[in-house]
Amino acid sequence: MDFAGIKVPDTALVHDAMDLSRSLLEPFLFNHVMRSWLFGIVLTESAAIAPDAELLAVAAILHDLGLTERYNGENRFEVDGANAAREFLKERGISAQQTQLVWDAIALHTTPTLALHKEPVVVITHSGIAVDVLGAGLNRISREKQQAILTAFPRLAFKDGFKGCLCNVVRQKPMTVVDNILRDFGIRYVEGFTPPNFADLVAGAPFSE
Repeated sequence: MDFAGIKVPDTALVHDAMDLSRSLLEPFLFNHVMRSWLFGIVLTESAAIAPDAELLAVAAILHDLGLTERYNGENRFEVDGANAAREFLKERGISAQQTQLVWDAIALHTTPTLALHKEPVVVITHSGIAVDVLGAGLNRISREKQQAILTAFPRLAFKDGFKGCLCNVVRQKPMTVVDNILRDFGIRYVEGFTPPNFADLVAGAPFSE
């Protein structure tokens, strides 16, 4: 099986992950997770240690389930998505160790200061997503492969759609966004959002020194 001329693992687990994401994500988000996966596969070609291809696929394809109505819970969206992926893998008899790698990859996908120091699945999941959202590492991917991926999975006004998703999370559960990327979206775009300042929290701790 291949997408955009890029060979991908052709397994029941990967097909099930694609089916789940396609059924729940808006088209612009589904295309985003697919591009992130394919960008990650290309980055793997120059990685010192290659990740497990099937686990990378599942982590990348399922990484935004926390933005869906079905899996939107009380946690920050990355953790909701990681929990959804854990449920998906447990139902299919995947080992606890492999499941934990996917959980970490999804839970940490917006936190490069942690993700880039973890196992290859976590590193490449984050890196593929960073290419698609920020353009970080795009120079490591040939123009031909970039164009093939963008043609196979068009962006479909991704920036505006993604901003809308994140701002909705800020409005729905503001206390889950104070220590992650959504804080910036809330400050800039959501009227009335005023996150706590951690310097004030430390100063106000109930201790004399």
